[in-house]
Amino acid sequence: MGIFDIFVAVVWGIVEGITEWLPVSSTGHMILVEKFLNFQNEDFSEMFLVVVQLGAILAVVLLFWERIWPFRFRKREKSETVVNWKIMQMWFKIIVACLPAAIVGVLFDDLIDEVFYNEYVVAGALIIYGILFIIVENWNKGKRPIIGSVAEIGYDTALIIGIFQLLAAVVPGTSRSGATIIGALLLGVSRGAAAEFTFYLAIPVMFGASLLKIVKSGLGFGAMGYVTLLTGMAVAFFVSLFVIRYLMSYIRKHDFKAFGYYRIILGIVVLLFFFFVW
Repeated sequence: MGIFDIFVAVVWGIVEGITEWLPVSSTGHMILVEKFLNFQNEDFSEMFLVVVQLGAILAVVLLFWERIWPFRFRKREKSETVVNWKIMQMWFKIIVACLPAAIVGVLFDDLIDEVFYNEYVVAGALIIYGILFIIVENWNKGKRPIIGSVAEIGYDTALIIGIFQLLAAVVPGTSRSGATIIGALLLGVSRGAAAEFTFYLAIPVMFGASLLKIVKSGLGFGAMGYVTLLTGMAVAFFVSLFVIRYLMSYIRKHDFKAFGYYRIILGIVVLLFFFFVW
């Protein structure tokens, strides 16, 4: 591994930081990027693609720390407890939402990659879910959300959102954030709460996926491998900080239809590229 791999890590980190949080499918973008720009070591490339997500996770942790950390070591008032049980309840709901994808991921991770991870499945998922975004937003137009905040999401709603997330775990190109946001909108969750819950849901999901990949592939890529991986994670972290803030600001005034149109265009580009060029 050398300087060229550092450059690849920077580019992949930028793509990861942008596409992980926007509902446009990081997998769809990575498939195109890696055809033109890839690491010299194929095994490292496969591991990096998953573990670089840890950098994006840290951005969520930093931005939403006060809302996700349930423990208070210093009480501000005598009436305060050491544990914020509202935040703990939120984490219990997140665990419930993670169960479907976690079970299927552990049992069928290799099979899913073998059967579904190809350019045509990704392109199809990009187009289909892009159309769904437009349909759902048109159907949702003018309706008042039933659930206006993350705290109002119940265990039943969390489980259904988790089932939608399972679609992304099985079919690459679906977009984890895209699938969970569509599911949440259909259940009457506001756009802001849907996006925020998706961010929180990503923390255990991405951490678990990264840990599983590290256990399977190991980290025996030498000192330069560590430097390359940490570079990509750092880039993904800083880019994610801006992208998450942008998305939360954007959805206060806009719906998700623009992302739906973008997905359709990208899906067509992927299809044409691999049909006529590659």
